[in-house]
Amino acid sequence: MFSRLNRLVRNFFRRSRTINNEPLNKVSLIVIVLIDIFILANVFVGLDDISQWHISPSSEYPCYQTWDTYRKDTKDDRDFEIIRQAADPNALKLGEQYQQAIVDHLGKVNNSCLQYASTQDAIKQPDNAAILQNLADKQAEIESLQAKNNTIRSQYDSTLLEKIANQPREQSINNVEAAQAKQNLDQNNTQINTLEAEISTLKNTLISKPTSVAFLDFLKQDSTFGKIEQGYNQAQFWYPSLQLVFQALFLTPLLFVAFVIHARSQRSRHGLIALMSWHLLVIFSIPLVLKIFEFLQVGILFEFIFDLIQVLFGSLLFLVSYVYILLIPLIGVGLIKLFQYFIFNPEIQATNRVQKSRCIQCAKKLAPHDSHCPHCGYGQYQDCSSCHQPTYKYLSHCKECGAVQGK
Repeated sequence: MFSRLNRLVRNFFRRSRTINNEPLNKVSLIVIVLIDIFILANVFVGLDDISQWHISPSSEYPCYQTWDTYRKDTKDDRDFEIIRQAADPNALKLGEQYQQAIVDHLGKVNNSCLQYASTQDAIKQPDNAAILQNLADKQAEIESLQAKNNTIRSQYDSTLLEKIANQPREQSINNVEAAQAKQNLDQNNTQINTLEAEISTLKNTLISKPTSVAFLDFLKQDSTFGKIEQGYNQAQFWYPSLQLVFQALFLTPLLFVAFVIHARSQRSRHGLIALMSWHLLVIFSIPLVLKIFEFLQVGILFEFIFDLIQVLFGSLLFLVSYVYILLIPLIGVGLIKLFQYFIFNPEIQATNRVQKSRCIQCAKKLAPHDSHCPHCGYGQYQDCSSCHQPTYKYLSHCKECGAVQGK
């Protein structure tokens, strides 16, 4: 296993910096590395774009978060707050927001959320906007009166001391005397109480509007919200898998083209093209491997293992880490086997190199009848299992008697 892995690494670096088995000069290698970085950056940009091609769960069920927050809110004014937000004339209509979020994307907004948006948008009317403006004006007036009260209170104590000390009024540093300050405070508080009562009436008026009542009734439909919540959770569960599918669709043609060009350029001895296509093949494989491991951490497999551990062992969720410590190396071995079969397959390499009179191990040119490579010392032959004559290693049939060779 380790010898194969070592040979795999050596072949990887040899392929990455040689043309027709000749070392690449440093300047050319730097140019290729810079090209690799540029292409890799664009590959990740493309992967990010295509992963967002299908709308996210929050775009498919855009009303879920707001609705869920409303249901969990225990404040007395929660009805007014959500109606106030809906009636805000400066905010874009909810239906338009939902539709804009899915422009040029696959998928559509959930019908219940569209109904939620239309019911909320019905509240956005001029008379409701006028109520909100009136509320804002009264609230600003209350804040102004409270600020005046704070100023009066800050001066009240000193005016009392001046009065106790019988200090002449013309020598006072305060604008009003203590009695006048007390009267002003009482007047302001009375006005504040009146304004607060008017605000309460306006709030009740806004909430009791037919459009507001219809929207609040819709929010209280448990069955509708239950379906939205279930759909949202399912969409969240499948979304990482869906993203991986789109990312794989993006990378597959790139990998296929790079592999075909690399294989043909190797057969045709087009060294520079073979080197460039090899680099492209590696570059396109890197994000695919990364996305696969990312998917394993958040995708269906992780959810399945997490749920299984929870069912079997309860709260011992740290066992998920043990499973992954075992699982990830196995997947890594599988990937190595896959690359070894398709790219570093000794039988495929040996067939091509024997036809071109090259060393099976290092691919350098051999003289006729060389049994060992003068460059790396690798033996080219093994005994045939049938006639016991020397025949090429890794080839499926004996070159002397044609018998099938054991693997």
